[in-house]
Amino acid sequence: MTKRTLQDTARIALACLDLTSLNDGDTEADAVRLAERAAAAPGRVAALCVWPRFVRTALAHAPAGVAVAAVANFPEGGSDVQRAVRDTAEIVAAGAQEVDVVLPWRALAAGDEGQAAALLRAVRRECEDRVLKVILESGELKSTALIALASRIALAEGADFLKTSTGKTPVGATPEAARTMLETIAAAAPHVGFKASGGVRRVADAAIYLDLVEQILGPDALTPQRLRLGASALLADIEAVLRP
Repeated sequence: MTKRTLQDTARIALACLDLTSLNDGDTEADAVRLAERAAAAPGRVAALCVWPRFVRTALAHAPAGVAVAAVANFPEGGSDVQRAVRDTAEIVAAGAQEVDVVLPWRALAAGDEGQAAALLRAVRRECEDRVLKVILESGELKSTALIALASRIALAEGADFLKTSTGKTPVGATPEAARTMLETIAAAAPHVGFKASGGVRRVADAAIYLDLVEQILGPDALTPQRLRLGASALLADIEAVLRP
């Protein structure tokens, strides 16, 4: 495995960062500030992640080359297929390049694999030409077996990325869940990417996931096309590490 300095890790984390603002009270001004924050960063982030209603604002202010992502079926991860499709249609109509959808994890935990698959299938159809990241809410699924099952369902329904968490539950990303998700990707769909989200606040936190991705998917996966870090606070620590 590559031996990286903290600065090397910070540069990779910055390039793979989905700079996020998903607070309940967010306004258009917050979306503008998020874009301005990205523009002031010491390098290009991968994407801005916002509520669907702020996609157009984010697109209008995003730095060149930075994608805009928005969330669907978020944060509850309910089983209402039509709600998830409406969210996705709004995101697509507004012009976002990426959709982050929450898998119906409660239904899956209750044994209803079909409901989880049906919702993801419908969302995939609605955004067939966009990047689709499926949020498993791994901290709520808890067991390795359920996380692996959720991963397989998401991959079967066309996920481009598997994402750990919404960041709205007590347990966000964990190395244990990440390993299960990455091993499932490696076994079933090695072209798919991974996104760690929820509690990734420092470059040292990001380093854990970079190491896992490199170990399981290989060094070529340490790019924005295969790895994302969903965070709002991480950028401040990246800047502190890279500050001359």
